[in-house]
Amino acid sequence: METILTIEGYAPFGGHRTWYRITGDPGQDKAPLVVVHGGPGCTHDYVDAFADLAATGRAVIHYDQLGNGNSTRLPDKGKDFWTVDLFLDEMDNLLSHLGIADRYMLLGQSWGGMLSSEHAVRQPAGLKGLVIANSPPSMRLWVEEANRLREDLPAEVQATLLKHEAAGTLDDPDYKRASRVFYDRHVCRVTPWPEDVARTFAIMDEDATVYEAMNGPTEFHVIGTLKDWSIIDRLHRIAVPTLLISGRHDEATPKVVQPFADNIPDVRWTIFEESSHMPHVEERAACMTAVAAFLDALEG
Repeated sequence: METILTIEGYAPFGGHRTWYRITGDPGQDKAPLVVVHGGPGCTHDYVDAFADLAATGRAVIHYDQLGNGNSTRLPDKGKDFWTVDLFLDEMDNLLSHLGIADRYMLLGQSWGGMLSSEHAVRQPAGLKGLVIANSPPSMRLWVEEANRLREDLPAEVQATLLKHEAAGTLDDPDYKRASRVFYDRHVCRVTPWPEDVARTFAIMDEDATVYEAMNGPTEFHVIGTLKDWSIIDRLHRIAVPTLLISGRHDEATPKVVQPFADNIPDVRWTIFEESSHMPHVEERAACMTAVAAFLDALEG
């Protein structure tokens, strides 16, 4: 079996460092794919599976956004520091540092899809294709659907959630166990969670600075700086072919994803029937096949 080259490094950014890893040779004919992880506040680990695409002859670039994983951690920074513009600037800096700003593809998962769509509406000349995976175009819509899905949880689970939310004891182990019931239904349906997924959540448990600042304490309570975020009225500006990915059991429900399908001019949508929020883990081979086919078609 052919060995695929892997390179790790850091891009200097505003006095800090952005960690990245390149799987495959970025000098190949196919445009490199940059994978943008979710959260905000996750790490690259849970989207490691997309490195599989390097076997198709395309370099795949993962990175940890500032404040997360192997990049500079900044636990003392307040909410005003963690902005969409910060992470857009970081992405531009990484593209420039790697010398690929003139030709690249983007795949953003969850928050990563939100960030990637913000990048795409600016119509950067080098962006050749976009994959938005399991993402909302509006946080109000996301919260509305998350709470609708929550109403379908067992009565005792709902009661536990409500009890601790009323008491403000969201760190209580019982609350975390009750929340995990939702996650096992609508975030990742593989049991037990694969090591790469578990690793991301373990790192977030150690340092939730970015998640709590931008999102809030839970998926149900978005009270951070993103609470009023929406890109729906700007999606018509996305000028590159776009693939939407979601799971049938996804917390990014069809109602959540629909505005992307309605407003992006050149768009197609694949729903994975056995998946929730992570088709790249839950239906890995099928997901990789779909993404590879979309990207390769754009090279034609």
